[in-house]
Parts: sequence; structure tokens; C-alpha cells
Amino acid sequence: MSKPFGETNWRAMNQQELDAGLNNGTAVQGSADISAGWVKRSDEIKAKYPGHLELSYGPAERNKFDFLKAADGGPTLVLIHGGYWQMRSKDFFTCFAAGPMAHGINVAVIGYTLAPEATLDQIVAELHASVDALVEQLPALGGDPARIVVTGWSAGGHLTATTLAHPAVKGGVAISGIYDLEPIRHSYLNEKLKLDEAMSRRQSPLMQDGGPAAPLSIVVGGGELPILRQQSADLAAFRASHGLPVTYEEIPGANHFTVMAELESPTGRITTLIKQMVERI
Repeated sequence: MSKPFGETNWRAMNQQELDAGLNNGTAVQGSADISAGWVKRSDEIKAKYPGHLELSYGPAERNKFDFLKAADGGPTLVLIHGGYWQMRSKDFFTCFAAGPMAHGINVAVIGYTLAPEATLDQIVAELHASVDALVEQLPALGGDPARIVVTGWSAGGHLTATTLAHPAVKGGVAISGIYDLEPIRHSYLNEKLKLDEAMSRRQSPLMQDGGPAAPLSIVVGGGELPILRQQSADLAAFRASHGLPVTYEEIPGANHFTVMAELESPTGRITTLIKQMVERI
């Protein structure tokens, strides 16, 4: 049988192979420098839009969001950062508001408590709480609470899929995510995440009976690790098999980090997908 994505049977891998198969930072040369560039450009865009930063949506220290206003009364994109639920912060990701904002889409960049301080159940609940707060606060901030879409990268791709179930979310674009958490549970990443089998199944979109009815576009880089490419394709097939609206595509040649250029650019493919989704709601 052919393996279009490479070796993706994680259960057949030894521990070293599985850990390497999930380690994007090691797989992408210069990933630390790429991330540092994200922070620098995020600081620059926040300096241009200082009016609504560090707004609270809950009691925890990281229960904050930055709202970048592009158009009065316009739609809002919820942007969720990655880092395997245990690294980074929203301050790495504000730069990716640039693409959508060029099309009159407001952006709310969401922070959340990281593992091990929070379980994945709690992290998913925090993202839902952030949307609750946005629905309440958007009229005063100048956004339309009836036009909310969500996107996120890596762990944020997973959280996009789980936040899609919020009744106020009209659609989502999941980027390079993990949708079956079982390989995570058996890898080095679980030292902080502390998933047990029940939580892994509960929070894995690929282990549910169906999924949210809101449309979901799934994007992954053509040069990403095989397990991530396979999981993205699997979620698209899963949703299609349940009659749920979904699209799937790969960005040719993009790795786990360079794929995000397609969101930062106003003409990037991910920006275009978000623009098209917003136009339909």
C-alpha cells in the first residue's frame, strides 16, 4: 500500500521515532529564528493598534485577548496561537492579523492557560469562554457578534476544531493541527499535557460521533511532518463522511512554520479562505 504522506503509523514507531515525528521545532531548520520574527512583527502591529490590548475574558492570568479593529461593525476572526498547548503565547501571533485586516476583518488574538497549569479540558473551556466574552464585548469594541469565525495553527488548529462547536462561531480554518490526540498521549509532549485516555478521546475531533455543523477549511503544509499531514487529511475525510461541510488543501512546499506566511499576507491562501468564509456568513 502506498504512503502518500510518508510513515504515519505512529503505533508502529518506537519512542524516539514517535517523538521525532511530532517535533516540528527540530524538523524545521531555523524555526527559532522564524518564531522570533513573529514576535518582532507582532510588537510592531500592536504598536499600530494599541487601543484594545490585554482585554480580559476570564480570571486566569492568560485569559486575555488583543482586539485589532479593521472595520467598524465588521466581522471578527478569533486567532488561536499554537505551541502544543504548553508553549508560546498570543504575543507570538498578532502579526498574523495583518492578512485578514487588509480585507476589513477585525481580529481577536486569544491567550489561554498553558499545560501543565491547565488540563486540555480546561484549555478548550477557556477558548469557549473567550468567544462568550467576545459576543458580549464586540458591540462596544465595534465588531459584529453575529459574524465570528475562528482560526488557529498547530495546537490552535486543534482548538479551532473544538471551538467550532460554540454556537456563535460561524466557521473555521484549522491550520496544521492535531485531531487525534493518542499519538500526543504516547509522546514526550504528554509530560506536561498529562492526557489520560479518557481526556484524549474526549478532546479528539477524530474520535467523536460527528462534529460541529459550521463549515471548516483544513490547511496543512505540503512539507510538514507526515503525522500532521495525515491527521489533517483524516479530519477532512471524517467530516465528509458525516456530511459536514469541509474543504482540505495543502500549501505546496510549506513547512510547519512557513505555512503561516499564507495568513500574514493579504493575498495568502489562508487569508483568502478566511475572506471567502466571512463573505458567506
